[in-house]
Amino acid sequence: MEKKWEDMSPEEKREARFATWLSAEGVTFENDEAKRSYTASITRFKDALLLEKPPDRVPIFIIGTFMQSALYGVTPGECMYDYSKLISAHKRFLQDYRPDFYSSPAMVGSGKVLDILDMQQYRWPGHGIPETSGYQCVEGEYMAAEDYTTLIDDPSDFWIRKWFPRIFGALKPLKNLGAFTNLWEIVGVSGHMIPFGIPEVQEALKALMAAGDEAMAWIQQIGALEMEAKAMGFVGSVGGASKAPFDILADTLRGTRGAMMDMYRQPDMILKAVERLTPLYIRQGVGMATFSGNPLVFMPLHKGADGFMSDEQFRTFYWPTLKAVILGMAEEGCVPFLFCEGGYNSRLQYLQELPKGSCFWIFDRTDMVKAKEMLGDTLCIGGNVPSGLILTGTVDDVKAYCRNLIDTAGKGGGYIMSFGCAMDEGRPENVHAMIDVTKEYGVYR
Repeated sequence: MEKKWEDMSPEEKREARFATWLSAEGVTFENDEAKRSYTASITRFKDALLLEKPPDRVPIFIIGTFMQSALYGVTPGECMYDYSKLISAHKRFLQDYRPDFYSSPAMVGSGKVLDILDMQQYRWPGHGIPETSGYQCVEGEYMAAEDYTTLIDDPSDFWIRKWFPRIFGALKPLKNLGAFTNLWEIVGVSGHMIPFGIPEVQEALKALMAAGDEAMAWIQQIGALEMEAKAMGFVGSVGGASKAPFDILADTLRGTRGAMMDMYRQPDMILKAVERLTPLYIRQGVGMATFSGNPLVFMPLHKGADGFMSDEQFRTFYWPTLKAVILGMAEEGCVPFLFCEGGYNSRLQYLQELPKGSCFWIFDRTDMVKAKEMLGDTLCIGGNVPSGLILTGTVDDVKAYCRNLIDTAGKGGGYIMSFGCAMDEGRPENVHAMIDVTKEYGVYR
């Protein structure tokens, strides 16, 4: 009798998710070679992840935001407003560069959706900054210092009636809504609907509908490319997304300054908040991975990097709930994909607490020799190809750097070739060199 999901071990759940991923349900491959390539890429990654045997060669992950399009002369602004140009450039990139795993153009986002909602927390190409620039975060306290209790008591209510009105100009009127939990009996229905009759609130709802229409037009083109990419034999590097609870607080809500001050002024509220957020971001990652059929859950890490906080602060505020999210998703058979922007040299000791093969880590400015020594028996590591090298180095420089990574971090397996950050641009010959040298030199069997 087939086991029920709830009776499976984490390892059995992971195996089931890999089987779903490999099956590529609904995909008609272009030819037998495309199917073999798709299967080989996933198998190659799985061998690197589990550390039970070396893969046939080092897997290649290409993590980029605007780079794939920039290689074909498409500006970031065009990526966000002209979906056909975005899709065309990404398809050409796959055909010309042929990585094992690729970043979805969904990581770019729709400028039209952001325009409709009048997002305040970021500037993006063509909106507040030149169309040739990448995103810029507008630092601020989008959650007030006194809002912790509201967030902790009911996160969804906080997001709708507090955060949305502060982040999206078009949704400012939503602050006039009553708490939805106040609607609990027939006599309360009519009164609870009154705010929805306010003209400004109705305009906000129309903006949400317009944003939804535009988002559907956007995702239909993205989805078509994703299916075509699979048919060509390529594998997406992201099945879902989540974040460290402290990063939700410090990136999205309180801002860097607010969160840092709170560690001194109201540390207990930070701890209650990140604990409250933890199950929400386990569920988000698991839900997205289940929907996509791809177990990889992308987690960009920010405020835990070297220099943002002391070791004691990391141990107190950051690591416990990040670890809980990682383990919570791993318990459900997902594979957390930790993307460590900046340096993580002083944090490597904490990663030794994680079970073997439970997740993998892409590093930016971390000492890869040290990372291999400390984690090589338990966790797959990757990355560390510097953006500056790709932008300004020579082909020989890139090949030499990548060979050294393979010889050190890739010794015996357990290494993924990748950039250390999400690239917005790059020199074509250097991106080719990174991929080509890995395929030629990073062979184990």
